[in-house]
Amino acid sequence: MTIPLIGTALRRRRKKALLLGFATITMALLGAISVAWFGGYRVNLTPSEPLGLWRIVKLDRPVAAGDLIFICPPQTAAMWEARMRGYLRSGLCPAGVAPLIKSVVAVAGQRVDVGTSVSVNGRLVPSSTLAQRDAWGRQMTPFSGGIVPADYVFLHSAFAGSYDSRYFGPIPAAGILGLAQEVLTYAP
Repeated sequence: MTIPLIGTALRRRRKKALLLGFATITMALLGAISVAWFGGYRVNLTPSEPLGLWRIVKLDRPVAAGDLIFICPPQTAAMWEARMRGYLRSGLCPAGVAPLIKSVVAVAGQRVDVGTSVSVNGRLVPSSTLAQRDAWGRQMTPFSGGIVPADYVFLHSAFAGSYDSRYFGPIPAAGILGLAQEVLTYAP
């Protein structure tokens, strides 16, 4: 009679130990994720820039062409359509999307011309050919071009399938979270 009771008690102890172990691991992971999040770390799962762990570094100077930045896109009709088409991932930016990682190719006062590719002040932006259609065959409408307004930036990614300012135009620099710094990344 005592053998079944010992077996039952042992099973209960093992179950409690497993639950305690699982709870400890879960809490440790949640703690690490919280520390990383509030420390400015983000994971990029998009092909616009290398995949992996990135850090948002405070920008303590005016943004400049050539800066690689994290930016929250504005709440506009173009961004809403991009979200509906699946170009933008869900996230914590005000529009309900994840921050974009893009290079700044033009700032306020610079002229952007958009044709089959993009040029800034007459200089061709490398890898800026525009797509006529997206991967699902839907029409892509390019930005018409013009002078970048004050407090706006024009963004670009060398990835051919990137949804960037080639299509949505300049966006407010107020959405900039900081410079994008690679921590542990992989470029496939």
